[in-house]
Amino acid sequence: MTPAPDYPDVGNPDLLDRIPLDADVVLDVGCHKGALGAAYRLRNPRARVLGVDHMPEAVRVAAGRLSEVACIDIESDPLPFEVPDGYDCIIYGDVLEHLRDPWRIMREHAKLLSPRGVMLICVPNAAHWSVPLRLINGTFDYEDQGVLDRTHLRWFTLATMEKALAQTGLQACDVTPRTFDQKGAETAADLLKDVLPAMGLSRENFLARSAPMQFIWRARKTPAQPIAIRSTMLKPFAAVSDIRVIYPMRALKTDPSVSVQVGDIDTFPQPSERQPAICVLHRPLLVGDEGVAVFRHLMQRGFLVVTEFDDLPDFMPQLRDERLMNFRAAHAVQTSTPVLAEALRQQNPEVAIFPNGISELRPIVNFMTPGSVTLFFGALNRTVDWQPYMPVLNAAAAALGAQLQFQVVYDQAFFDALETPHKSFTPLCDHRTYMSLLAQSEISFMPLLDSAFNRAKSDLKYIEAASARVVPLASPTVYGDSIEDGVTGLIFRSESDLYEKIIRLVTAPGLGITIGNAARQSVAQARMDAYGVADRVAWYRSLLDRREELTRAIYDRVPELAP
Repeated sequence: MTPAPDYPDVGNPDLLDRIPLDADVVLDVGCHKGALGAAYRLRNPRARVLGVDHMPEAVRVAAGRLSEVACIDIESDPLPFEVPDGYDCIIYGDVLEHLRDPWRIMREHAKLLSPRGVMLICVPNAAHWSVPLRLINGTFDYEDQGVLDRTHLRWFTLATMEKALAQTGLQACDVTPRTFDQKGAETAADLLKDVLPAMGLSRENFLARSAPMQFIWRARKTPAQPIAIRSTMLKPFAAVSDIRVIYPMRALKTDPSVSVQVGDIDTFPQPSERQPAICVLHRPLLVGDEGVAVFRHLMQRGFLVVTEFDDLPDFMPQLRDERLMNFRAAHAVQTSTPVLAEALRQQNPEVAIFPNGISELRPIVNFMTPGSVTLFFGALNRTVDWQPYMPVLNAAAAALGAQLQFQVVYDQAFFDALETPHKSFTPLCDHRTYMSLLAQSEISFMPLLDSAFNRAKSDLKYIEAASARVVPLASPTVYGDSIEDGVTGLIFRSESDLYEKIIRLVTAPGLGITIGNAARQSVAQARMDAYGVADRVAWYRSLLDRREELTRAIYDRVPELAP
């Protein structure tokens, strides 16, 4: 195996998004410097990520990024790792083409997969449009990288890789093209327009086969019934859509048996017996006859319908309409907290709780400026919660001067009420920007007054702050159940308590680093999206298994939906 010496130190993002997110043991064959495995560990910190490569210099770097690394020749040396239950994923990222006998390696490694194990392969496409054009021109010059990399020993097309996988005893789940020059492929098709029909090829077939520079294959040892999860999504607003739709759907997509799509109802493909489908309605407002019509349309098309909701309906006037169909007309409901689940069960007994999680840990960038600490506040509709504490914040700002900076997102009133020049404001922004600003701060201020509405909220702001090593400084409402006071955050119970804790965090930054590290570790071990994938998939499959029972329950609750 002879990868190019200057192989880029960056993980393939399309490979990263296809590693099973809930894998326990991952093996990266030809890991180079470990960039792919390092990125995966930010999404699944509990995973044991192993790497092998034959270049000592690369292995030395990878050793600081992965769980374990070995410098071996994969074709002549045995794997040195003890993995009694098998590998949940074996990755060949641009590796097989460098081997003398990749077919033997694939067959041997297939036997090492766990029962749920996945083989993940990225190979260059030997049928890429640039190859026949070069041959027609009488050239076949090798290059430092690309399809004609001078270190490639073997060549694969769609057909030959499918055959190679079949010979391993694995079942191909899907194949994903990676196309980098669609215009070049179309130009090649135009040049060959008189030749393609004579070869029995249409322009579309030629482009599908030759436009991709690489293909990513997923194959599985134990095939599972394919299912489809389709989800609507409100227009992105703050973090609601990201946390409850985008990131969980990305996590589900890493299961090779699950197909996902986010969009409008009418864009979803028709479910089939081979691939039954669930439609998740994100925070819908479906009332009366119009609401019934939406559910009837989805059920007639063959969807099992789930409502996703993570707010307490009792405090939203439009959700108190007795003609509301959101929950009664759905097969099931999913939410984020036990309090919400209890309220929603009054309208539908089939409720699952999926606590909010973190999609990936943020790189640590805070506590880098000596003598300065930034307090972050970013929230919607929290005026009643922060107003009692504004005098304390201003007193702390006056006492600490430039040592205490403020970063405020969205809440203009909060920003204006701060009596300090050491403050910055960002209007409502996307979640990535929000998390970037949060990660650059040292303290996250999270006040919630004790009320029935607030008690139903999740601890999302705690896990967001903790994931970036930002010290959670929170009220006991909601956060008291998540934060170990003084260890993974600080709980304030009065105005004076808040003041004292701000002063401590600013004047003793070592305390903040210790608490921030503990909070980050707590989230890394228990609150990642990776750890909920299996439960979500199992619940969706159980709903499909009980479809008839759940449908009869809908007819009992909403007789007008009955045939």
